[in-house]
Amino acid sequence: MAPQLADILKDSEFKPELVERIAVREYPAALEVVAPNPAWPEIFDSLKKRIVDALGANAVAVNHVGSTSVPGLPAKDCIDIDLVVSDVANETAYVGPLEAAGFRFLLREAHWYGHRFFYAYKPHAVNLHVWGPDSPEVTRHQIFRNRLLSSPEDMAAYLAAKKLACRQTQESGGNLQEYNSRKEDTIRQILRNAFVELGYISKA
Repeated sequence: MAPQLADILKDSEFKPELVERIAVREYPAALEVVAPNPAWPEIFDSLKKRIVDALGANAVAVNHVGSTSVPGLPAKDCIDIDLVVSDVANETAYVGPLEAAGFRFLLREAHWYGHRFFYAYKPHAVNLHVWGPDSPEVTRHQIFRNRLLSSPEDMAAYLAAKKLACRQTQESGGNLQEYNSRKEDTIRQILRNAFVELGYISKA
């Protein structure tokens, strides 16, 4: 079932009290926004193959998202992936195979469209988000990426927000969640710009 437009338009709020933590994540490198790496698409392709080999037909879709999916955009040297499975609540179908393939199960956010999160650092850093087929977040991520690809102004605004968030987080000794939170207003504005362009909402 495709996500409803109202859900695509809805901004989510991080609710740490509802996060079910499975493991504690190690951070082998300091937070840093680096120059774009032309190899990022190839690294994603190798990760996608690893995921599909592990899950077979249960990997409904494997999408490269986030800044490393946008050519020319500086980013953290970490590949972000949206994995869509047929039933995100059926963890037995994918948790074991993904962990056997080197992805560590970090947390569960059942309240947020069933989101599960895995990560890996070898042979490359990756954030792996697992969703069901009706998750609006998968659509929002694609809309955001497409907007950056089509709008130099929004891409520049996002880069400025990333650099500022990175510097402020480094100076405060903050963590990755704080870095993400500092970018949130800019991300939402870019999404609103995309929604206007798509005809989903009217320009304010």
